[in-house]
Amino acid sequence: MTKLAFPALLKYGLFGLPLALVALPVYVYIPAFYADRFGISLSLIGLVLLVTRLFDAFIDPAIGRCLDRATIKDKYKTAIWIAAPLLAIGFSALFLPPTFVQSLPIVWLVLALLVVYVGFSIATIAHQSWGAALTQAQDQRARLTATREACGLLGVVLAAVLPGLLGMRLLPPVFIVLLFATALLLQIAPRPAMATQQSPEQANKPTEHSVLLPFLNPRFCWLFIIFVVNGIAAAIPATLFLFFVDDQLQLGKYGGLFLMLYFLAGAVSMPGWAVLARRYGEARVWFGAMLLAIVAFVWAYGLSAGDMLPFSVICIMSGFALGADLLLPPALLAAVIANGGHSHQKEGAYFGIWNWATKINLALAAGISLPLLAYLGYHPHLVNQQGAQALAIGYAVLPCVLKLVAAAILWKAPLRNI
Repeated sequence: MTKLAFPALLKYGLFGLPLALVALPVYVYIPAFYADRFGISLSLIGLVLLVTRLFDAFIDPAIGRCLDRATIKDKYKTAIWIAAPLLAIGFSALFLPPTFVQSLPIVWLVLALLVVYVGFSIATIAHQSWGAALTQAQDQRARLTATREACGLLGVVLAAVLPGLLGMRLLPPVFIVLLFATALLLQIAPRPAMATQQSPEQANKPTEHSVLLPFLNPRFCWLFIIFVVNGIAAAIPATLFLFFVDDQLQLGKYGGLFLMLYFLAGAVSMPGWAVLARRYGEARVWFGAMLLAIVAFVWAYGLSAGDMLPFSVICIMSGFALGADLLLPPALLAAVIANGGHSHQKEGAYFGIWNWATKINLALAAGISLPLLAYLGYHPHLVNQQGAQALAIGYAVLPCVLKLVAAAILWKAPLRNI
């Protein structure tokens, strides 16, 4: 399938909305929610997030392999219906803990996170593999990815706004309704073409069923390294966002507004990035977007209490760059899969490793940045000069340095014209 009408794209892409709605609260709201409600230290929360993310990340390649080897009809839809109940139960447990949890909040947090992570892994790998198998045409890759990621950004905006409007207790019911409504819509979404039959020689190769098969594709290795470095650069400020807004800017009540500006800017920018990608190629456009992100975000280092307007401008400008970060890497990955001769066969293996990298990025961001800030003297709501300096460097400077490294690698990578 090479040409997809917009209604067909929407039927497929809308499932990205609830997936994003569950993702943002887990890595943005969880540290502050459990620190404030149960008095758990940031170091311990960071350790929990790191350990559970590592467990979750290492099951992703296995999930991708199982998905590739499944022979049942409509395997992507089946996987999503397995994942949906796990997501609903786990997300509700995270943000609606019963009263008896007060005695063992860490145990509850670990168990709830594991349920959410397993459900999220199955759903995300199935949904992304489905999209990569739908089309490999260069003029369609960006359209499909843009639709899915724009729906995801709408889910992120809802996740940023709803807690302030409705409170955290109503977030799980809203998520559950959207999750099952969009899963039902997937039942009438376009299906990928059937995989081509492999020869006996191909099927018997040890590498054909290896979870590490994508790393035999040199272009994937380049893209993977860039994605990891760039992802860590994005995950660190996401983890520290609420602390920076509360303690550095002292504008905690506007946190939802800042997130909304950031993600809305990302959604608005996506059509423009898609047009540029079709004209100049995903790799070249992504490189330009990285430079834009650095120029826009580094100014956050110099902000102080009450700087609402400058930070709003930074959120909008870096949000424009976010649109490229969400749109272009998955489109490039679809091209890399096709270039490696693995279309309709090994999408699950590629996206299993891709999601492993995404989660490792988030795990490292939480597991390293939170304990490091605590060691350097930063404590939530008890900020001295030393702690404020550590927070500003961790939030603004370190991500820009990592983003610059990612841009330099992308400039050298053989990812143009594929």
